[in-house]
This record gives sequence, C-alpha cells and structure tokens, in this order.
Amino acid sequence: MPPDALFWVASVTKPMTATALMMLVDEGKVNLDDPVEKYLPEFKGQMVLAASDSSVRGSQGPSSSQSDHQLVPADHPVLVREILSHTSGLPFRSAAQPGALDLLPLKDAVRSYASEPLRFQPGTSFLYSNEGLNTAARIIEVVSGISYERFMQDRLFDPLGMKDTTFWPSTEQVSRLAMSYKLDKQTGNLVEVPIDQLTYPLGDRQRRYPMPAGGIFSTARDLSKFCQMILNGGVSDGKRYISSQAVHEMTSEQNLGLNSVSYGLGWYTTNGRFGHSGAFKNAIFIDPVAGRILIFMVQQSGPWGTKDGDAIYSSLEHIANEMVGVTHGETADEK
Repeated sequence: MPPDALFWVASVTKPMTATALMMLVDEGKVNLDDPVEKYLPEFKGQMVLAASDSSVRGSQGPSSSQSDHQLVPADHPVLVREILSHTSGLPFRSAAQPGALDLLPLKDAVRSYASEPLRFQPGTSFLYSNEGLNTAARIIEVVSGISYERFMQDRLFDPLGMKDTTFWPSTEQVSRLAMSYKLDKQTGNLVEVPIDQLTYPLGDRQRRYPMPAGGIFSTARDLSKFCQMILNGGVSDGKRYISSQAVHEMTSEQNLGLNSVSYGLGWYTTNGRFGHSGAFKNAIFIDPVAGRILIFMVQQSGPWGTKDGDAIYSSLEHIANEMVGVTHGETADEK
C-alpha cells in the first residue's frame, strides 16, 4: 500500500462536518442551543413515535411498524446541539433515501428527514444518526449561502492543504484508491468488493451528491493535517480555523452518557481522548495529553472475523506510544 493511497473514510467525515459548523458558531451565525427549525423551517412541529419497544427506538433504519404507534408532539424543538450529539431522535437514515448514501441532493434528503417522526423525545436517548450530521450540513448551506461541499473546500480542505480530500475522486485519485475487502465466512479469506454504500463511477458529479455524514475520500497524510489542527486547539501553521472553546465543545461529552456512550459534537470522546471510526473500519484518535494522533486506514467491509477485532486500535496505539515515547529529554517531535 503506497503512502498516498486514497480511502473512503466513511463516518470519519462526521468530525470534519462538525468542525465546519463550529466555524459558524464561532462567527455568531449559529447557536448550538437554537432550534434547528430557526434555520430549517421544515422542522417545525416535529412529531415523535410514542413507542417504548427497543425494536423501534433502537432501529438504524425506517421502522416497518411506525403506523402501529401513536404520534405525539415533541417536548421541545430539536436543537442544533442535539443533531450533532445524536440525541435528536432522528433515525440513522430516512425511509425516502435510496440504498446508496449519495443519490439525494442534501436539500431533498434533509427535507425528507423533517417529514418523518422522531424515534424518541429529543434529548432523552442516544441513537447514532447520519441524518443528524447531514442536517447540520444543510444548516451550513443556509447560513453561509454556499453549498456544503464548497464551504468544506474553501474553509477546510484548501487552507489546510488537504489536496487529496474530496467527495468525487478524480481518475488519478481513483487509481490510488485502496482496495476494499470483505471476509468470506465460508473460506475465511478476504475477497475484494466494491464500496456498496456508494454509487459508481465515484467521480460522477451529475448523479453522486456529497454526503456530510460519511462521503469523504482522503489519505492518511491529509487526515493528519486535519487532526493536527484539532490537536493544536484549532490552529495550523499560525492560522486559526476554530476557537479553542469550539474544540472543547466538540470533544467534550454532550450526550449526557446516554445509552452508555460518550459522544461530543461529531466526535466520540472518552477519558480526555477523542476520535471517530468509519464503516470500513478506518479511524482517527487524538490524545491531547500525550500530544499524539493515531490514524488507522483500512478498507474492510463487514466484521473483522474475530470477536476482539476492534482491539487492533488499542494495540496499535500502545505500539505507537512506545515508538514515540519521550525519553532522555527528547521531545516527541525530535523522536
């Protein structure tokens, strides 16, 4: 695998989308505790499924039994903070969304979210939701007056020098795309597969739309530039992208630990560390105390094939900590 291999980073997109929205928070154009309906009027009058069974509340897809449940008004309008922390009640995906994640314009996708009932009263539970981060990106468009993808390019990717970060990889970039694999349970072998959640050709700007919750392609080097900026409290090469307070808000627990998950605003957070993983198992982790970043890039669809597969993250972090450990007065940079 070459150092410039390109990856579909999937939900590692979420921290980048959240960072973009926090830029507008810093500018006073968005308030985290404002109702989403202030920016997107289609969210007015949200209704909630009055269901208590786990099959509906925990569903990551449209419930087949919604018609059997009474709808009640939301106790309060969904807040911007709640769509970023997965506590809004928005489901993982809309019933109106096609199989692929990239076939609906963002405006249309978000309008479909507003037309469906919430899974629970806002702020009372945690349900991982692509809809929430996509809605945040639509707020970016409405407030900034430019498309989400243009905002990301102009305010994050270009200034940070993330030249290989895109929603539409070019022909040259596709030639560097890491192969995606899936475990064949019968043989125990890895077999090559396409990215089944996206539409081919990947560079098609006519049929494919940017997906703020998980549509970015990038490289390890590009992700390191983004992570370094966050580790530095919002600064890179002397340029401030977001305030240190915004970084603190994003990377501090915002979901009240609901469902035994610690989540900030677009970032998982635990014990002072924070990061995010994606559908094909790539991940980023930032440890502000140690002053280190771990970027793990792989393209495997489906399960690892072993119950403790995710332990690879902590194992690699342990190895990395040993490799760059500060000894004999050396700084981490000198190591």
